[in-house]
Amino acid sequence: MNDAELRKRVLEELEFDPSLDAAHIGVAVEDGIATLTGHVSAYAQKYNAERAAQRVKGVRGIAQEIEVRPPTASPTDDDQLAKRALDLIAWDASLPADAVKVKVERGWVTLSGEVEWHHQRMGCESAVRRLAGVTGVSNLIELRHRVQSGDIRASVDQALRRSAEVEAGNIRLHVNGGEVTLSGTTRSWHERNAVQRAAWAVPGVTSVVNHLTVV
Repeated sequence: MNDAELRKRVLEELEFDPSLDAAHIGVAVEDGIATLTGHVSAYAQKYNAERAAQRVKGVRGIAQEIEVRPPTASPTDDDQLAKRALDLIAWDASLPADAVKVKVERGWVTLSGEVEWHHQRMGCESAVRRLAGVTGVSNLIELRHRVQSGDIRASVDQALRRSAEVEAGNIRLHVNGGEVTLSGTTRSWHERNAVQRAAWAVPGVTSVVNHLTVV
């Protein structure tokens, strides 16, 4: 597929996605790398635009350059954003509210602290991502290390082989403590993300470095 056709398909996917307003989003494609530009009114839309582009078959990489421009008619003070973010985390029983700290500067939310599981870390990010007035999120929440690297390697390998979404034979693993490095090839961004999710689901994994290439 040539770049012009791939650009057309990315634009169509952005327009098709009901969770975002693509009117002010631009797309350029070169060698299968899609560059997203323009602006949206909320950080959640920026996030959803990137996910929409990843779903398009043939996209090998994404450069995210979309700006978040909250409506100026109703700006939200940083202290209000921080309080709302903490409230959202506290209201979700699956998230460890007391373990997470929130800092907000000019609408940019920084999360820190320590939790047991990666899904808790991502749950905190997902909760604050949808808040009006948020312009970006830095997730610095760390995971507690609990098991030895040998256990982690075997567990990640088994998780990949169990997954119907993954061609495990094309994946290479390197484990150093709680850090898992993924290399090799995948057939799509969906498969690349599935491999990363499988690695994060293993107890004891504290970081995942994803060097997988979409071919």
